[in-house]
Amino acid sequence: MPSGSGPRPSAGPRGHIAGGQWAQVPPGWVGTFPAMRSLWQPLADEEEANMKASRRTFLKTTGAAGVAVLAGGILGRSEARAAESVPRGAAQAGGEVARGLTLCTIRRGDRLTLGVRTPQGVLDVEKAATADGARFPQTPDEVLQGKNLDGLRKALSRIGRAGKAKKSFLLKEGDFAFGPCIARPQKIVMMGFNYRKHCNELKIPIPTTPVFFNKYNNALLGHGGTIHLPTSVAKNFDYEVELVVVLGKKARDVSAADALSYVAGYCTGNDFTARDLQFKTTQFMIGKSCDGFAPVGPWLVGADLVEDPQKLHLECRVNGEVRQSSNTDDMIFSCADLVSYASTLMTLEAGDIIFTGTPEGVIQGKPEAQRVWLKAGDQVSTEIEKLGELRFSLA
Repeated sequence: MPSGSGPRPSAGPRGHIAGGQWAQVPPGWVGTFPAMRSLWQPLADEEEANMKASRRTFLKTTGAAGVAVLAGGILGRSEARAAESVPRGAAQAGGEVARGLTLCTIRRGDRLTLGVRTPQGVLDVEKAATADGARFPQTPDEVLQGKNLDGLRKALSRIGRAGKAKKSFLLKEGDFAFGPCIARPQKIVMMGFNYRKHCNELKIPIPTTPVFFNKYNNALLGHGGTIHLPTSVAKNFDYEVELVVVLGKKARDVSAADALSYVAGYCTGNDFTARDLQFKTTQFMIGKSCDGFAPVGPWLVGADLVEDPQKLHLECRVNGEVRQSSNTDDMIFSCADLVSYASTLMTLEAGDIIFTGTPEGVIQGKPEAQRVWLKAGDQVSTEIEKLGELRFSLA
């Protein structure tokens, strides 16, 4: 068990944190030692039985329409499996449900509500669930927290039985405004200097421990939003494409081997930065936490749909010009490493997000004479394989 003492974690040859002093159960121990197996196997058997029971409950309560949804005719196969797993009143199941869905936040003025992406369009959960008089999760955050999952199940089942009426709650992507795909995380954990080539362009040593800092919820911005540049206090504005990890359940002192099982999904993010504020002091916060400086979305894509987060192409464009183009396989510390290490420092909760660092190509990495900072009127596009394109403008 972690004790807080012992050597600091260091980066192994493949970017995994070595040392193991904060791993609860070292990889392979459960299968090696009969005593360990006797402790863990009953838990695994119980979890499998609960999942089977949840699926039976879903099929029973949604009837023939639910079967049609799960058959894959309306939702994709992975989405159907996720819908199938929605149990009645299971407050801890939200993260597992989200792992097979693609969620978003629909913005209606100052109000946010939940959307689910399907092959036929974006399901407006509020409209679909209200038609049945059901309580429903208001946002992706509430899905992860396990709130009102019965209403989500009913909304999904309506796709299969609504006929022509379903058009009223299936939206086209251009017909609504997006909010941040995670709107109310308890924590926004940021990671600096996590790509080898990025460290090389900045001429800094490869870090041996994750470099964490933070942002706040005021920085969150949805797809299609606008960052109003704080030009009265800063001039040197820069982009940073980043893969964002979204937690699906409480995590404390988890091993790197188990860490990804605590992840609900991933989204595209941009760690927008005012460099002159960032380096004004030794702390990064003031250059990172201005309003709108953490665009995320448009989609929260379930972990089961992404599979391996360490094999994703990511790119950032400014006014159509490619500025960053790399792959998450260049990370120094993997997503699993970051979740595991963060969980030794603090209790991570469902809905917390971890920005995993940016690759090479930032303006700060260019020779000083070649730095042309972002300005009002610029259009920024951030895109990650399997997760979609996040666009925002500057004013």
